[in-house]
Amino acid sequence: MTDASRTRSLWKTILIVSSGNFLEMYDFMVYGYYAVAIAKSYFPAADLYASTMASFAAFGAGFLMRPVGAIVLGAFIDRHGRRNGLIITLALMALGTLTIAATPSYARIGVAAPMIVLLGRLLQGLSAGVEVGGVSVYLSEIATPRNRGFVVSWQSASQQASVIFAAAIGVALSAQLSPAQMGAWGWRVPFVLGCALIPFLLFIRRRLEETPDFLALPERPTIGAIAASVGRNGGVIALGACMATLTTVGFYLITAYTPTYGSAVLKLATTDAFLVTAAVGLSNLVWLPISGALSDRIGRKPVLIGAAVTALVTGYPILRWLTADPSFTRLLAAELWLSAVYAAYNGTMVAFLAEAMPRRIRTTGFSLAYSLATAIFGGFTPLVCTWLIHRTGDKAAPGYWLAAASVLGLMGAIGLRTHADTRAPDDARAASGRPDLPVAANAP
Repeated sequence: MTDASRTRSLWKTILIVSSGNFLEMYDFMVYGYYAVAIAKSYFPAADLYASTMASFAAFGAGFLMRPVGAIVLGAFIDRHGRRNGLIITLALMALGTLTIAATPSYARIGVAAPMIVLLGRLLQGLSAGVEVGGVSVYLSEIATPRNRGFVVSWQSASQQASVIFAAAIGVALSAQLSPAQMGAWGWRVPFVLGCALIPFLLFIRRRLEETPDFLALPERPTIGAIAASVGRNGGVIALGACMATLTTVGFYLITAYTPTYGSAVLKLATTDAFLVTAAVGLSNLVWLPISGALSDRIGRKPVLIGAAVTALVTGYPILRWLTADPSFTRLLAAELWLSAVYAAYNGTMVAFLAEAMPRRIRTTGFSLAYSLATAIFGGFTPLVCTWLIHRTGDKAAPGYWLAAASVLGLMGAIGLRTHADTRAPDDARAASGRPDLPVAANAP
């Protein structure tokens, strides 16, 4: 096979693998974008704050299922293969999306409505618990040592396409429909469009081949062996969760929360908030592969630490500047800055986290670390930000949440390598930044 053929084959595989990531993040973004409308349809309350908090609570509840998905589906993937697992996760995500799209409002079926919506969110969370890890591990295992950061960064980059797509739909709907129409039925349109993509995405993902790394395993680990290995590597997973916290908080702050923040908090036009969100998605799409490629050249650590420190130092000040005189221009500038910082960190983090996990539990370990970060911190970002602003009266208060996540991200980025170097040769090889070293056949 020629170099050109290999390149075409690699890009084709990246596109197919990342397709499910697109649907997963699209569904999550749509829910976040239309949280206020969903709140009025399914979570009616005495005031908008209580209703919105209930809607965001359901949004966050989906993330509580992620650790369950990471353990159950992650173990399935580590035992039965990356390809089979990715097909199952996409099917579960599709079912959750269909559930939310088709549920009648509270006014029509009463308390059953929010319960069914919550069930849909839990199904989405179960699937998402291993989707990011499954895709990241798959890309990591088909990449070479020289381009692993760049290749794996497309896991996150694919999610940005969904951010742009969902925001573009939001702009179009806001321009064509009145607020009353949007609240009554318009918010369902993006969910229906997502459902229309499901058959195509399932079809193309079935064309995936199994990764060479998985096929090279001398034996398939049993569930008991996977559980034991997860226990032995609990410290690595905990540090990985710390590292992933900055990624998840940063992402949901600048994407899912932006439409609500721009319109409900800063009192800007809804269309302006959606335009900024689309710009953020485009910015992320550009910066993520650049960050991954940079980490291939200079190492993962310098990029991770530099981005985490930058987020810690500049997060609150940039939001303070924004809220001092809210405008479309300031919102765009602030969000693009936070986008660059987030992308610099995450574009490197996903490859580093995949490398730090033992091969036999790579999907379970990655997914559990990432899903714990999302379940405890990232997924509740819109809820926490809404509460912080309400509690403190400071519209820049989300900066406190980002600062806390930055500290944890910095701790994980600094600590993971030190801990990893004391582990088995396979683990040390991965975390040392030398993935070209021989891999132990029976890594723990």
